[in-house]
Amino acid sequence: MTDWLIRGGRIVDPAAGIDRVGDLWIVNGVVSAEAPEGGGAFETYDAFGKIVAPGLVDLHTQLREPGFEEDETIDVACDAAIAGGFTSLAVLPETDPPVDTPAGVEYIRQKAARARSANVFVTACVSKDRQGKELAEIGTLVEAGAVAFSDGVRPIGNPDLMHRALEYCRMFGRPILSHPETPELTRGGIMHEGRTSLALGIAGMPVECEEVAVARDLRLAEATGGKLHLLNLSAAGSVDLVRRAKARGVAVTAGVCVANLVLSDRSLRLFDTNYKVNPPLRSQEHIVACQTGLADGTIDVVSTGHAPRAAEKKMLELDLAPFGIIGLETALSLVIEYLIEPGILDWSGALAKLTINPASVLGIPKGMLAAGADADLIVIDPTAKWTLTREGLRSRSANTPFLGKSMTGRVEAAFVRGEQKLGAAIAS
Repeated sequence: MTDWLIRGGRIVDPAAGIDRVGDLWIVNGVVSAEAPEGGGAFETYDAFGKIVAPGLVDLHTQLREPGFEEDETIDVACDAAIAGGFTSLAVLPETDPPVDTPAGVEYIRQKAARARSANVFVTACVSKDRQGKELAEIGTLVEAGAVAFSDGVRPIGNPDLMHRALEYCRMFGRPILSHPETPELTRGGIMHEGRTSLALGIAGMPVECEEVAVARDLRLAEATGGKLHLLNLSAAGSVDLVRRAKARGVAVTAGVCVANLVLSDRSLRLFDTNYKVNPPLRSQEHIVACQTGLADGTIDVVSTGHAPRAAEKKMLELDLAPFGIIGLETALSLVIEYLIEPGILDWSGALAKLTINPASVLGIPKGMLAAGADADLIVIDPTAKWTLTREGLRSRSANTPFLGKSMTGRVEAAFVRGEQKLGAAIAS
């Protein structure tokens, strides 16, 4: 294995509170804070003027394989993840069949291992076949390697099932990643319910559908002591509920998808299905509330919400097209433009939401540059200007409204367990 010297970069490691210019070594696939005794042969990567950070970790990726390979495959998604700086992915069971058996867990793990790219951590189903009726075999799924449990973007509507799931998962130290939604309040909805939906004559999804589910999940987590992560907040009331719960000592973490931080419901005036996501794009006051929640620590994680959909699916009418947007290759640049440059978060704060915080939710040893840690790291050019094009996308699908947009900041190099996956060595 090649050893590396990453030279002269601005090392930002939120897990250790480090933000300094210096050198970093990769020796035998792990991080070293100093040159090994006796020297040795190193490849050198000059990172002057660049940011050296832990590899990003995503909690909200849909790989779509098995069952929906027309949208994305595991190896393609891992390639897209590396291009966007994500060296670790927690994948939701948005597959056919759903990941509710040890064989399903093992299939994804083996397929990802053969791709030899990003680290893939499997999130298995809470309920059998994601039907919300019968609890999945939590213990056997943990033994197979599941690091978390979720029914994906299908909400867990049965409160008794959710209660028992939190109790069971607590026994195994695993979190439940919950998509907070009350289906009875969103049935037929396409976008945020508000002035824009009224003007367009489009069925809306009220904020209450999320807030009611958040309140229920928080109360059940408080009662059981289970580890709860709310996947994708979008409403101001939800942020306030989480803030109050954390003040009471409830063991809850929360995330927000990038699209819900940078796009508003007014985007749907174009009737472009690439703006159709779940949770829906909300109005500006909700965007501001989510940004505030990030800044004050109420929201712990920024996720990509990566949900690839084949072109023929998104070409349908707005009411028939599926929800979903890709995000692995654009998330970091959007965080730089909409959160770091305006001063909502600094680099350390933003990277914490993308590295050590999601890793801590899963309980995995990723998202850090501590000596001896796996050398999963990226080199970011924070001032690079580039344009998102279909030809430049690694993802199989192109369901993003950002095609043609000028982006700021890009991952220049990526290493996974010390092996370079992106970029070229620059010799000293």
